[in-house]
Amino acid sequence: MTDQTSVKTLEKVVVRFSGDSGDGMQLAGNIFTNVSAGVGNQVSTFPDYPAEIRAPQGSLSGVSGFQVSIGKEVYTPGDQCDVLVAMNPAALKQNYRFLKHGGVIILDIDSCKESDLKKALFTSDNPIAELGINDAQVLEVPVSSMTKAALAESGLDLKSVMKCRNIFTLGLVCWLFDRPLESALRMLRNKFAKKPAVYEANARVLRAGYDYGHNIHASVSTYRIENDTITSGVYTDINGNTATAWGLIMASEKSGRPLFLGSYPITPATDILHELAKRKDLGVKAVQMEDEIAGVCSAIGASFAGNLAVTSTSGPGLALKSEGIGLAVIAELPLVVIDVMRGGPSTGLPTKTEQTDLMQALYGRNGESPVAVVAPVSPTDCFDMAFEASRIALEHMTPVILLSDAFIGNGSSAWRVPEASDYPDIKAPVLPAEKADGNWHPYERNEETLVRYWAIPGTEGATHRLGGLEKDANTGAISTDPFNHERMVRLRREKIARISADIPLQKVCYESAEADTLLLGWGGTYGHLRTAAAQLNALGTPIAFTQLRYINPLPSNLGEILRHYKRVIVAELNTGMLADYLQMQFPEVNISRINKIQGQPFLVSEIVDHVNNILNSNN
Repeated sequence: MTDQTSVKTLEKVVVRFSGDSGDGMQLAGNIFTNVSAGVGNQVSTFPDYPAEIRAPQGSLSGVSGFQVSIGKEVYTPGDQCDVLVAMNPAALKQNYRFLKHGGVIILDIDSCKESDLKKALFTSDNPIAELGINDAQVLEVPVSSMTKAALAESGLDLKSVMKCRNIFTLGLVCWLFDRPLESALRMLRNKFAKKPAVYEANARVLRAGYDYGHNIHASVSTYRIENDTITSGVYTDINGNTATAWGLIMASEKSGRPLFLGSYPITPATDILHELAKRKDLGVKAVQMEDEIAGVCSAIGASFAGNLAVTSTSGPGLALKSEGIGLAVIAELPLVVIDVMRGGPSTGLPTKTEQTDLMQALYGRNGESPVAVVAPVSPTDCFDMAFEASRIALEHMTPVILLSDAFIGNGSSAWRVPEASDYPDIKAPVLPAEKADGNWHPYERNEETLVRYWAIPGTEGATHRLGGLEKDANTGAISTDPFNHERMVRLRREKIARISADIPLQKVCYESAEADTLLLGWGGTYGHLRTAAAQLNALGTPIAFTQLRYINPLPSNLGEILRHYKRVIVAELNTGMLADYLQMQFPEVNISRINKIQGQPFLVSEIVDHVNNILNSNN
């Protein structure tokens, strides 16, 4: 490293890989992320890819990106990148605006032929000059020809050779950041375990990219990244959808109830189905149903039979499941509904992120149909909140909607694999043997929690029926009595409200006597809001921050927290759904709003600017 022009030691750096949707940017980014997590860096990723299955090669609409931030105190993938990898002119044109001043561009110069430039709508043969990039460190690398040279004797056809271009750039980036190749090679070996020739080709190209950077002594900055002080244990890089699946498995283990997933594939939630389908060894039953309605109904049947029942979807599928969720509400059966939110309405923006399903989760069913709603705040928190959603569903005999989103579902972070002892046992209210006396009725309740007992079919003395028609509060028989209906509506509503006694109190970060403003968000915006709050405090603007994970019911101390501040600023990726919800609950609180509905996560700089504008306009 001593022969480079400059070595920058930074607490965190950001790399953005970009190219055609078939160029393997997600794979290269994921491997670099995993390698960085393995050497002790905190990581946060943002995969950003088009909805088209295969847009025209080299076109602006077909550009796929993967951004990762690595280092210390990393909570977001970063607003801008220190290094931009562009595999073709279209990728450069679409992504150069994300590069920091003085950053590094790695451009495959072999892909800058006249035809490539025309596809990207350039009018000259110099894309760097045409874009007005004059303060970047540009490294023009013959990626394609170097990849061909490295595999000249491999026996692979040209198409297979060109598929390895992404791994050449990965090797170059590993050199740039002094990353060990052993971890990358191990990941490639696992990925291509059944294709040894493909592994050998990629391993050769990875080393060639690393050696290229070392041998040419490229006159660009190289980077040394600080590590966090970490607790000893087993660490891995995990995305939110995988963490969600694993959290469900932990809940199954801790409850003693077998796990069933009834689901229908939908972007960006399908990976949960894929992950659970692999876990037959743990007794998981994952069934791909013919549609969304069949998915939720199969899960309801599994719940009636005594399973930890789950169905996964995104916003359009949640709409289709609404009647089924209402059935689980009136039957008072435990059910976890996972909604990995994406841009809408209708099919909307399938690969982009939003928080626009909140009102649908809270109210999107006919009749008085209350359910619990929770939201993870990060990819790794998806594990904890999937566990929590399962615990609440089982212990309180209710559907629970888990609102994840595309940003954290596809994004990843470094995660310490927990011990089973870190999590409590889940105690479902299975009907005690002494109550199964032949005279038991299905809506007998625990007086404190209002939770009914769960009678597993086949339990002697506990014959019963459930269904979608209103039931008598005492006998469980079908009832059309108006006063009984009102009683049952209020019981179901109060049962959800009492869950607040069984969830953590809300905590506030950056709390100080000087802060009279609270920045508040929910779900996957956590990293951006927390980082913005830290920057504002560092710049002399005292501001407190909190992020909601429990939305219905709200934490019991939230009202006290909100009333403590002169103003509350609610930031969310919609037109103000949480702000409206909180204003209904706490009309006396002064709520301002920061909203974004572009299919993209917040930038930290956007939050900082908006907060300052709100504070200045109120002074």
